[in-house]
Amino acid sequence: MRKKVHLNLNSFVQFFLTLVFFFNQTTSTIDVNVGLVMDMNSWAGQMSLSCIKMALGDFYASHAHYKTRIALKTKDSNYSVTGAAAAAFYLMRNVKVQAILGPQTSMQANFVINLGQDAEVPIISFSATSPSLSSLRSRYFIRATLNDSSQAQAISSLTQSFRWRAAVPIYVDTEFGEGIIPYLTAALQEVETHIPYRSVIHPLATDDEITSELYKLMTMQTRVFIVHMPPTLGYRLFARAKAVGMMSKEYVWIITTGMTNHLSFLHHFAKESMQGVLGVKPHVPRRKKLNRFIIRWKRKFHRLIDANVDVNFFGLWAYDAATALAMAVEEALANVESARPSSLIHRESAVSEIGKNLSEVISRTKFNGLTGAFSIVDGQLQSSYFQIVNILSNGERGIGFWTPERGITRTLKFEKSDLQYSSSIANLKGIIWPGDTTTTPKGWVIPTNGKKLRIGIPVRSGPNAFVNIITDPCTNMTTFTGYSIDVFDSLMKMLPYYVAYEYVPFANQDGKSAGTYNDLVYQVYLRNYDAAVGDITIRANRSTYVDFTQPYIESGITMVVPVKDRRTKNAWVFLKPLTRDLWVTSACFFVFIGFVIWILEHRTNEEFAGFSPYQVGTGFWFSFSILVFAHREKIVSNIARFVVIIWCFVVLILTQSYTASLASMLTMQQLEPTVNHMQDLIRKRDNVGYSKGSFVLEYLKQLKFDESSLKEYDTLDELDLLFNKDKAHGGIAAVFDEVPYMKLFLSKHCSKYTMVSPVTKTDGFGFAFQIGSPLVPDISRAVLNLTEGDKIVGIENEWFGQETSCLDQSTLVTSSSLGLNSFWGLFLIVGIASFIALIIYASMLMYEHRHLLKNLDAKDLWGKMVLLFTKCFRKVDEVQNSRDLQIPNRSMQNSGHLQMTNQAILATRALSSGNSLSSRSSSSLSNVALREGEISLA
Repeated sequence: MRKKVHLNLNSFVQFFLTLVFFFNQTTSTIDVNVGLVMDMNSWAGQMSLSCIKMALGDFYASHAHYKTRIALKTKDSNYSVTGAAAAAFYLMRNVKVQAILGPQTSMQANFVINLGQDAEVPIISFSATSPSLSSLRSRYFIRATLNDSSQAQAISSLTQSFRWRAAVPIYVDTEFGEGIIPYLTAALQEVETHIPYRSVIHPLATDDEITSELYKLMTMQTRVFIVHMPPTLGYRLFARAKAVGMMSKEYVWIITTGMTNHLSFLHHFAKESMQGVLGVKPHVPRRKKLNRFIIRWKRKFHRLIDANVDVNFFGLWAYDAATALAMAVEEALANVESARPSSLIHRESAVSEIGKNLSEVISRTKFNGLTGAFSIVDGQLQSSYFQIVNILSNGERGIGFWTPERGITRTLKFEKSDLQYSSSIANLKGIIWPGDTTTTPKGWVIPTNGKKLRIGIPVRSGPNAFVNIITDPCTNMTTFTGYSIDVFDSLMKMLPYYVAYEYVPFANQDGKSAGTYNDLVYQVYLRNYDAAVGDITIRANRSTYVDFTQPYIESGITMVVPVKDRRTKNAWVFLKPLTRDLWVTSACFFVFIGFVIWILEHRTNEEFAGFSPYQVGTGFWFSFSILVFAHREKIVSNIARFVVIIWCFVVLILTQSYTASLASMLTMQQLEPTVNHMQDLIRKRDNVGYSKGSFVLEYLKQLKFDESSLKEYDTLDELDLLFNKDKAHGGIAAVFDEVPYMKLFLSKHCSKYTMVSPVTKTDGFGFAFQIGSPLVPDISRAVLNLTEGDKIVGIENEWFGQETSCLDQSTLVTSSSLGLNSFWGLFLIVGIASFIALIIYASMLMYEHRHLLKNLDAKDLWGKMVLLFTKCFRKVDEVQNSRDLQIPNRSMQNSGHLQMTNQAILATRALSSGNSLSSRSSSSLSNVALREGEISLA
């Protein structure tokens, strides 16, 4: 009992001390006036006021030691721009507020921001989301809510996921509605989603006006609509859309945060009319702090709200904005007092004393609020994650998330390896679309008025394998045939849906062509045709105002010229296989090899000995006889055999190549183009042809062809007639046209003309559609499937025929004579081998006569060379006979040294009497002779 009394006493003392502390704090606090400008009679105004009051109460309860207290001064803006401006001016001028929370709408904020700039009063908005209210316009504007532009990327990712190529934005005709459009347009263009039309709804539009606009949208192909407007107007729009049948299958509706932020207040009727709609909204994690606040808020303001209604995002942002302002006021006032302790908060003028400092403090204030991390950068609350929701009759259902880093995801729990940006539809949960279907709409349909697609067809005067227009004179029925027509019909049948279309000739009333191919494509841009089908080349200038499908046939500009037979029929045709350089080089090597063989063989081989003319003839005969492999002379030197083997290999290749080239010239048909280079045509001012209505005319003008030399033709038969005429009568020397046409022309006249290498490449033939047409990606995929299959081969055989019986053009055009460029490597090999053989032979000769070279003066290089030259051209047997003459018989050996000495003297005199040696050489040779005599006597 005593213990219990002691506890109660302690509790009472603590309570009393707290009251004393609180009383002391409250008596010493400073009130700072802060204005609140809202539409007080609206639900958003009442909810924002209640959340702000709770935020201030919660903050000062936990920060009782703060010296400042916000004194909230409210003012009603009465749903008008002028009312908001007047309320803000009153609060600044008369109440001397240091900051203003609000106003409610973006249009109201646009005026109030200017007032805050002049009075240096921070304007803190938690509901004005228009991107046009940029903080760069005023340093005193702080957006404590998300910018509408932050959701543009999330919406574009949705369209990219489902491959919707067109979308129509429907927005309110106010600053709130128009602010997001530039950002949304840019985001959609990044994912190749076109905006064919913008639907603008007046904020005070009647139901009839809304219905009229919806009927206009029903006549269009696009079925993807992005709605950006306030919730009250948006709910009326969907009610009328359901009434006219636009909430059925094939329709796609996406709403922005302007409506998703208020989904909790939807009535049952509104939910029924919006079933199947997709939406994006900021993602706020449901934490304990947020849950406790919602419960307290419902208990406190239960008389104002429905029990099933939660506080929306603007209420949460209002709570966090008030909390940030309370924190900033304390710091800002402390900064001002430290600078000027005697200063007052209020002055007589409307200029705020702490406004400039307060704006800076709020911009760097960071804390964890109800919506997550509160952080202001450049006057803007930083974007958070977005949740993608699917609206059903019983409420909304989350189907995925979008983050700036990873795109569309199923959850926000990322794996470490999952770092790539994704827009895959697989990351979304199942969706119930309008019409209570789970089948994903393709995003476009044929207009409800039942109009068929008008397909423009080029008109040609004669038969054409690509496009033919045949009119029955009896029934007046028009039939369209041709390769391009068959390909397009096949592609339309391959689409996963039915598309009604009709061919319309691009012709005048007289049935003739109404213009060029450029004119036809331009008619598609003018929307006189939905598409153009035919042999239309994909060009860069055309792609600026139409969309082309994938090319269904390759193309390129080429030159076709007549050919002439170059078969040589004169007596000197046998010289044609080799060029003059190769003939001269071969002859020189025959002489060179004969000389080398003679050098290597004449000292030891009797067949290369004899008189000088006989030796020269034998060497050359041996070398040239190898040409027909008829040489009979025996080779005894291994070095010479090495040279002969390599020379035989070279001669074999030369003779075989010569034989093949000569046989080709004498037997095969050889066709050469009459013109090899385009510059020859320009230099000679020859006439050239081009197809009527083709872009090739402009191409030839760019190549500097004279316009007077350009001749037009319409059909391939007319082209053949132009080639057969002479220049004086308008005949042409060449034609420039696209490869498919020229292949078709050569299939009929391959023996008369040939195709010179392509001059330039183009992207091929494709089908032209209006920019943004949803058919383009589907038909392009069908083109890839068609060209990779077997069906395209059957269409080609039907219109272009089987493989032509003409010889391949590449085999009909002759090649040049064989030149030195093809054989210089062989001559290099045999030349190197010959020089190596001569070096080895010279080394062996020096070694053989080394005893003679030693007796010569070391500086007498000329004498050594003369000696080697003499020995080289002296036959071995002759040297041996000379030695035999110098050695006496045995009966004369006893005559002694005197006789040998006399012979040496005589030999010395004989050598000295020669005119070819110098005195110094003669002396050296005399010494050699005497030395030989001494050796012989020994």
